[in-house]
Amino acid sequence: MSAHNTELNISGGRITLEKLSRYLMYISIGIAAGLLSGLFGIGGGTIIVPALVLWAGMSQRLAAGTSVTAILPTAIVGSLTYNLSGNVDWVAAGCLAVGIVVGAQLGSVLLARLSSSVLQWGFIAFLMVTIISLWFVVPQREQALQLTWITAMLLVVTGVCAGVLSGVMGLGGGIIVVPALIFFFGSNDLSAKGTSLTMMVPGSISATIGNLVRRNLDVRAACFVGIGACISAPLGVLTAGLITPLMSNVLFSMYLVIICAQMTVTAWRQRKI
Repeated sequence: MSAHNTELNISGGRITLEKLSRYLMYISIGIAAGLLSGLFGIGGGTIIVPALVLWAGMSQRLAAGTSVTAILPTAIVGSLTYNLSGNVDWVAAGCLAVGIVVGAQLGSVLLARLSSSVLQWGFIAFLMVTIISLWFVVPQREQALQLTWITAMLLVVTGVCAGVLSGVMGLGGGIIVVPALIFFFGSNDLSAKGTSLTMMVPGSISATIGNLVRRNLDVRAACFVGIGACISAPLGVLTAGLITPLMSNVLFSMYLVIICAQMTVTAWRQRKI
């Protein structure tokens, strides 16, 4: 390769160094998201969306649509890993999934209609509420979710709320579902995380279909982010079982504070442009 040639010949095709570095960046984002997904039972959108906005230069809208698709393989790998240790409540996941499929469609409609500014500040506000709520929810490993007809209906409603968030902000909905399962439904933290990842699968599929129809999705970026996340998600699940529930809350809140600060600075700078 000469000094003036910025292309590599890979398997008979050509790829520029710029594209290669971009693909590696997507995979790196996915690896970080996968670790968080397995560790906290979330889809990883809290790192994927800001990273795509800050590092890949995507709009908030496109980043959200791309993120929710990248979450699909991440959720599959994470849920299967949690299931190996029996930490998935399949009935609860099914109730949540019914709600999230409906909510994700509504969220994808709102995503196409809301301005980037509203999406950014809404995302920031949501992160701040989540940070505060984490200090009111310290789960115990011996807790178990007790299902009744009323509980099942409330789980569906929770799924709808998570689905709207998934479609609008590019999250898997786990940030709502995990604290809700622990605080309102009496689940232990590991079961809440495994159940949350399981219900994300149909929700991600639903939101992806909606975003494809509205052309609000970078399929290639989503694939590379998803590949990276699948690699690291099992390690996150393993780590979740090794740390205490309190330490999990502390680490999660610290991470969200950093993301919230980054997004606030970016949104404020764009406001002044």
